[in-house]
Amino acid sequence: MDKLIDPHGGQLVDLMAGEERSAELKERSKDWVSWDLTPRQLCDLELLMNGGLSPLRGFLGSADYEAVCEGMRLADGTLWPMPITLDIPEKLAGELSLGDRIALRDPEGVMLAALELEELYRPDRDAEAARVFGTSDEAHPAVAQLKNGTHPVYVAGKLEGVQQPSHYDFRALRLSPAELRAEFARLGWQRVVAFQTRNPMHRAHYELTSRAAKQVEANLLIHPVVGMTQPGDLDHYTRVHCYEAILNRYPQLTVKLSLLPLAMRMGGPREAVWHAIVRKNYGCTHFIVGRDHAGPGNDSKGEPIYGPYDAQELLQQHAEEIGVEMVPFRTMVYVEDHDAYYPHDEVPEGKRVLSISGTELRSRLAQGKEIPEWFTFPDVATALRRRHPPRHRQGLTVFFSGLSGSGKSTVANALMVKLLEMGGRPVTLLDGDIVRKNLSSELGFSKEHRNLNISRIGYVASEITKNGGVAICAPIAPYAEVRGQVRAMIEPLGGFMMVHVSTPIEICEQRDRKGLYAKARAGIIKEFTGVSDPYEIPENAEMHLDTTDVSPDQAAQQILLYLEREGFVGVDGQG
Repeated sequence: MDKLIDPHGGQLVDLMAGEERSAELKERSKDWVSWDLTPRQLCDLELLMNGGLSPLRGFLGSADYEAVCEGMRLADGTLWPMPITLDIPEKLAGELSLGDRIALRDPEGVMLAALELEELYRPDRDAEAARVFGTSDEAHPAVAQLKNGTHPVYVAGKLEGVQQPSHYDFRALRLSPAELRAEFARLGWQRVVAFQTRNPMHRAHYELTSRAAKQVEANLLIHPVVGMTQPGDLDHYTRVHCYEAILNRYPQLTVKLSLLPLAMRMGGPREAVWHAIVRKNYGCTHFIVGRDHAGPGNDSKGEPIYGPYDAQELLQQHAEEIGVEMVPFRTMVYVEDHDAYYPHDEVPEGKRVLSISGTELRSRLAQGKEIPEWFTFPDVATALRRRHPPRHRQGLTVFFSGLSGSGKSTVANALMVKLLEMGGRPVTLLDGDIVRKNLSSELGFSKEHRNLNISRIGYVASEITKNGGVAICAPIAPYAEVRGQVRAMIEPLGGFMMVHVSTPIEICEQRDRKGLYAKARAGIIKEFTGVSDPYEIPENAEMHLDTTDVSPDQAAQQILLYLEREGFVGVDGQG
C-alpha cells in the first residue's frame, strides 16, 4: 500500500509489503545479489519502512540527492534537509544492471527489504560534505564518515519492505510513528512537545523540559536517539535506564518515553530541521531545540563548527512549513543560594552558580566520588554508576608494544602475576607468540596480516575489558594505525594503557636466543620488524619502558604504580 492514514489525520508513507508479497520476495531473493546493511543504513531503512522519514519512499536518486544537498529540498520542492542514501562498493556495483533486484539484509543475513534498481550514481562526497555540513574538516564525524567510511556508489530504486529490523531490547518503548500517534489519540493528547537527546538527563534537562511543556501547554514526549549518535557517547542501554529513572519526577499522565532508531549525522542546523520533520511524523506538534542542537563540537582548529543558535534560526525559518512549532530553550543553571534552576540569563545578580561539566562527571564516576543531588537525581546517578563503576572495578587493557627481544613478554608475565596476587579481577595474558599459535596460525607477516592479528588481539581484549577483566597484550604491534584502532575499540569500555617497551635494538639482538635477528640480517627471515620491516614508535604511549638496566620485577612495579596513580588498582586493597 502507498499511504497509511494516521489517527490524527496526517499521512505516513508505508513501504511494507503484505504477507503474501513478502513471502514471494523472500523466495525470489535466492537468485538476487544481496547487500548486508551497515549500521547507519540499517537505521535509515527502518525509518523509511515505518514512515518516520515520510515523505521519502526510498533512498534518494541523483536528482533528489543533488536538490537536497544544494537547497534542502527534494526535486519536487518538498522540504528535506538530509540526504538519505544507500552506498555500496564498486565491486558490487559492477555486478548490477538497472532493473536488477537487491536483497537488503541485516548483519545476520535476514532479508529486510527488496530494492529494484533504477539508478546507480557516483557522488562527489567532498562536495556533499561541504554543502550539507558546511565543512570539509574531518573533525566533524559525518564528514569523516563520508570521506573514509562511505562507499563510492549510491543506488536508488523502488523499495519494498519485507520485515522490520529485530530489536530485543526495550520492545515496549520502540513505537513506530503510527503506533505512537495511536497512543497519543488513546491518551487524548492533542499537543505534544518532543525532547531530543543523545545523553543522560540530569536535573537541568528535567527543569527545561518541564518549563517547555508548561510554556506551550503540551504533554511531553522524551524521544531519545538509540540508533547511532556521536562516537564516544554513552551506550543507549544505560541512557534508557536513566530516562526511566526520571519519568516519575513529572506529573502523572503528562509524559511518555519512546525510542527513536535514527542515525544522527551531527549536522547542526540541517539536522534540527530533519529532527523536526521526523517528530512531526511521530505525531508531535512542538519540538524543543536548544543551544547548538546536534552540533559536533569544535573543528580541528578548536573553533565551533556551528554557531550556538544556528539550529534554532534555521528551524524557525521552516517551522510553519513543517507544521511543528519550535520551542527554543536556554541553558539552565543551578543557583546555590536559591536551591533552584534558572535560565542562565535570569540568574539574580550576585548569586553563585554551580555546574558540573561532562569531564568532571566522568571523573567523579571514575573515582567513585559523590554526585550531588542538585546536579542529578539519585536514581539517575545509580544508573550511571552501574555503567561507570570506579576505575578499580572497571575492566582494563595493558597493551605492550616493542621489538622482538625487548622484554615485552617477560614484563607482561611479571605484571600478570602481580595483578593475580592482588586479586579482585580475572587477568588474561594475550602474548604475541601464543596468539599467533592459537588465534592467528593461518596468518603470515605481511602488513595486512600483522594488522589483522593485532585487530584480533584488540577484539579479544575489548571483550575482556568490557566484562570487567584485565587483558595484558604483548605483541610486537609495529604499526601506529592499527594500534590506534585498538585503543579506540577499548577506551569506551574501560581502561587502556599503552606501554612502549623501548629497549634499543642492539640490546634486543644481544638477548636473541633463537638467532632471529641474525637470520633476518642474512635475508633468511623476511619482513622482520626492526631489520627488513619498520617499527613505528608509539607517540601517545602512557609509558616508555627501556628494560636494558631494569629487571622484569622493577618494570612491572613501574606499571603498577602508574595504574595505582590513575585509580585502576589499589583503591580498596584489590586489583
